[in-house]
Amino acid sequence: MKWMAKIISLINQKGGVGKTTTCVNLAAYLAALGKRVLIADIDPQANATSGIGINHAELESHMYHVLLGDVHPEAAIRHTALFSCDMLPSAPDLAGAAVELVSFDSREFKLREALGQLVTPYDYVLIDSPPSLGLLTVNGLVAADEVIIPVQCEYYALEGLGQLLKTIELIREHLGRNIHVKGALLTMFDRRNRLARLIEKEVRRNFPGYVFDSIIPRNVELAEAPSFGKTILQYEPTSRGARAYRQLAEEFLQLERKEAASQTTPLIDHVTITETLGAENAPVN
Repeated sequence: MKWMAKIISLINQKGGVGKTTTCVNLAAYLAALGKRVLIADIDPQANATSGIGINHAELESHMYHVLLGDVHPEAAIRHTALFSCDMLPSAPDLAGAAVELVSFDSREFKLREALGQLVTPYDYVLIDSPPSLGLLTVNGLVAADEVIIPVQCEYYALEGLGQLLKTIELIREHLGRNIHVKGALLTMFDRRNRLARLIEKEVRRNFPGYVFDSIIPRNVELAEAPSFGKTILQYEPTSRGARAYRQLAEEFLQLERKEAASQTTPLIDHVTITETLGAENAPVN
């Protein structure tokens, strides 16, 4: 029987929320904890690719060629400096795929079809999506079994979450993909900041039971690591950011064990959440 990895998309149409940082560092710690992980970079900015030490300018094949069907995904995968963590890299050329795919049949399923061709027995595939709700992000959602939503601890943290959940619901209804929301992850948190504490309270109120206990702090080392092409595990494993991502990986695997034991997967009620958020509901007073 073919080995089927669980595919998880990290998504938020808002940029600068720590999505790529979370993708590469969660992958690094899952690998360190014994899992075989593939990062699939579908963002034309290729930040996940460069952030883990791969120069996209030197690549002969990457995600663009995979999505257009020109290259088998296994041929485009690159090993990283982390044991058991591989990368299906991106490059700026991928921006053109969003235009070229429009004329393709089943264009929303191209990433799912590509990942279905994998023969390497990965435990998890983590998808780093663009900060938008365009065709590439839709591909990332359609391919996913679950999504993680990084949420920055700032005033507009909840803005757009209703739209994102509606998009997930539309994909469920019209594309036949029963996508589950693993949870929201609070990022760039500064406990000294009163607003950040209020945002945490508000997010937990709107996502009861579906917010990770782990919180990613604002941390200089986390910001510096990508410029060296390293994850926080490689760059400064004793930093607060490193401890937070290790805690996240451990919490993630604990949830996986609980779900496997109960043979159920948590699902956020789209109607309840979007009604709670409300179209005009500000995150804090």
